[in-house]
Amino acid sequence: MSNYSVHPTSVVDDDVRIGEGTVIWHFSHIQSGAKIGARCSLGQNVNVSNNVRIGNGCKLQNNVSVYEGVELEDDVFCGPSCVFTNDLTPRAKYPKGRAAYKKTLVRRGASIGANATVVCGNTIGEWAMIAAGAVVTTDVPNHALMMGVPARIRGWACECGDVLSDDLVCNRCGRTYKESANGLEEVK
Repeated sequence: MSNYSVHPTSVVDDDVRIGEGTVIWHFSHIQSGAKIGARCSLGQNVNVSNNVRIGNGCKLQNNVSVYEGVELEDDVFCGPSCVFTNDLTPRAKYPKGRAAYKKTLVRRGASIGANATVVCGNTIGEWAMIAAGAVVTTDVPNHALMMGVPARIRGWACECGDVLSDDLVCNRCGRTYKESANGLEEVK
């Protein structure tokens, strides 16, 4: 008996690991070699490609495809129909296969908005917030609020999700931040 839930319309290939309490909804496909952590929620029509790693507590909304070469750390949110890529120069006639895939890493707690696109070869920092419809073409610092096409830093986001004031203090939860080499870090 499994300790996770998969809707009967979904397909889970052989050699897949799914963590306790994870729920996989309608018409999804989890491909061979994928590893999905505990307490995740994968919405309708989600595709997790071969050898993808998804951490604990992740939430993938409807119509998200996580392609080989993409890794999601713990507590990552992927909004409806957000897009990942894994090849910078694809050609149907000249497929390169996994040797050409560029790695994309989405660090702990980051959120990617609906219909945003993450171009491969980049890292999205911890607790970063990618706005709906944004196109990420560069690495994203920790806590950065990214908007636009191409996405640019338009502010900073707290771990709780609120946009930080100019003094880097969260008006909602009171956390305080300071600038660091990788974006922001919380002052403890």
